[in-house]
Amino acid sequence: MEYKNITFEVKNEVAYIGFGNFENKSMTTLGIDTLKELEDSINGIKEKANKEIKGLVFFSHKRGCFLAGVDVSIIQGLSSEAEALKGCERGQGINNEIEDLPIPTVALIDGICLGGGLELALSCKKIFISDSKKTMLGLPEVKLGVLPGFGGTYRLPRKIGLTKGMDLILTGKTVNARKATRLGLAQMKMPAERLMEKVEDYMAKAAKQKSKGIKDSIENLASDNFFTRKIIFQKAREAVLKQSKGFYPAPLKILEVLESGYSKNRQTFLSMEANAFAELSQTEQSKALQHIFFLTDNSKKFDKDQKYKKVKKGAVLGAGTMGGGIAWLFAQNNQAPIMKDINENSLILGLKQSSKNFMALVKRKKMTKDEFTRKQTSISPTLSYAGFQNVDLVIEAVIEDMNIKKKVFSELETKVKDDCILTSNTSSLSVNEMAKALEKPERFAGLHFFNPVNRMPLVEIIKHDNVSDDTIQSLYKWVLDSKKTPVVVGDGPGFLVNRILMPFINESAYLLEEGVTPEALDKAVLKFGMPMGPCRLMDEIGIDVLVKVGKIMEDGLGTRAKANQLSKLATEKNLLGRKTNQGFYLYDQKGKQGEVNPAMAEILPSNKVDMDETQIQLRVFLPMVNEAANILEDKIVDHPSMVDLGLIYGIGFPPFRGGLLRYADSQGLEKISNQIEKFADEVDKDRYNLSSFLREMVESKKNFYDL
Repeated sequence: MEYKNITFEVKNEVAYIGFGNFENKSMTTLGIDTLKELEDSINGIKEKANKEIKGLVFFSHKRGCFLAGVDVSIIQGLSSEAEALKGCERGQGINNEIEDLPIPTVALIDGICLGGGLELALSCKKIFISDSKKTMLGLPEVKLGVLPGFGGTYRLPRKIGLTKGMDLILTGKTVNARKATRLGLAQMKMPAERLMEKVEDYMAKAAKQKSKGIKDSIENLASDNFFTRKIIFQKAREAVLKQSKGFYPAPLKILEVLESGYSKNRQTFLSMEANAFAELSQTEQSKALQHIFFLTDNSKKFDKDQKYKKVKKGAVLGAGTMGGGIAWLFAQNNQAPIMKDINENSLILGLKQSSKNFMALVKRKKMTKDEFTRKQTSISPTLSYAGFQNVDLVIEAVIEDMNIKKKVFSELETKVKDDCILTSNTSSLSVNEMAKALEKPERFAGLHFFNPVNRMPLVEIIKHDNVSDDTIQSLYKWVLDSKKTPVVVGDGPGFLVNRILMPFINESAYLLEEGVTPEALDKAVLKFGMPMGPCRLMDEIGIDVLVKVGKIMEDGLGTRAKANQLSKLATEKNLLGRKTNQGFYLYDQKGKQGEVNPAMAEILPSNKVDMDETQIQLRVFLPMVNEAANILEDKIVDHPSMVDLGLIYGIGFPPFRGGLLRYADSQGLEKISNQIEKFADEVDKDRYNLSSFLREMVESKKNFYDL
């Protein structure tokens, strides 16, 4: 039989099935056609098992990728529970046939092995993996709002033990080759070049022995105790509810399937798994998470034919906490950065920050102590421009003052080579204005990081009128290589994320001025799904910083960004937030949040307002939708998806809602527009001035994602 998606050959009585030989994609996935060919090949092997075929090996022709799972577009295209159920049963059937083969079966894994790929590998009697840094195994389906549907919830806990298996399934996290071997997920680890040779040797020996199935681990035997299992599931459920706050149904459904099906036979368990997958696949949360997956995946695509400058060495201008974080990112990517400042104390602070970031990786066993020493010492602190002539990319992170920044860039341009890219980590100042200080503005752009750099995934790449395409492409590639999520935006007050965040913060302060309590405000926003309430967020940012940014936004956007007075009053009383241990809340020396600050309560209205939670949510989130419409009209970004990507990765907008504008579409733009106009009449006509762009969409009966 001729195959178009897999390769199949029999050599020395061992069948070899290969993936990825016919695909031009960087990642090999299981599509409909591949599954059909896999099904046919397994049926053929079954007929000849222990006769002409005495062993089976799965491998990949593509270096660095075994199988990245089932093609997500298949999951996205499922239109009903019945269709999803049928798909699961088919995948489970294929893996059952592999598991039941009476011959040795081995999966050779080099690189990525996720989702359906790992489920297939788990059906084999042995898993051999390469020791490559690219080798990663996991079941990430929970991140798409579903659970593994091809037998993963059944086989993984039986392979490595209940608690360890449950942890991987509930979190969707991946494990590297070393940990996979330690867990017992893989039986052998070696260089990729030796995998095929090793499996041939193994097959020759295994043919003489009777094949054995999966053995229960010690932990698995321990968890066979009913009372032990009861405690394990109780603790897991508590942890899931604490983490997800009940917004995500998939983790709870996973626990339900694992607990109810643990002592059941394979057929019964897999039936429960398939039905759970089918149910979850049609939830709003799953559809939203799939939407985010494609937004993220598209942002990672880079045309290899595009012209870009490779960054071999970086530099940071301005140390401190932010500069130290950026220096850490350079060092993490082996770009031996220079970190310059005008005083030693700032350099010390910057080095402390980078060290702290690296030590966090050491504690999580993501980095060895030797790697920590090598990378930390690769950062060169300096008070001069020595070495800048060898740098490929400079990121300026000095004080947010236009005159100072322009002066810095005028000086910097004379210290670097002609093709060095210059950038500013400004959060609110005009990149167009900054570019005027340069002789060669085409090599300059904004590069806005979010704090803390080591944890926040988003980076805004800010264009200006005279920037070259090559500069933008080079920065985009560098951000991707740094394992961050880039969003290209136009110049304008607050750019993308801060421009939409400011009405959220501003309106929150106005609600406090009206008499809503900090506790009620934060509670309502947390219940919407945000990771942090507005009062806590203002404390984290720094209330004095909000006063400065608020003025910039009002100067740039006019009366709809009219700044509140509360932040100004708090700043005058030195209630600046967590950095002074007192803002809306009190904080201990370790930064742990305490009660509402009595000093802040003194400047808040004494007459409290008991406002409905839904009303509070509308008051703070609808101005964000309105401003996002203005951003699209101003062409700050090209598409609504960029707004959603920016807010999800920039401020933690609830992923289960799919992004701000996807949420707006789901609620109905006409309904949203009517409510904004209602607030204009009842609250403030300037702050709730309906976007003309939003009005036009309503009139033409279009949604954001129709654009």
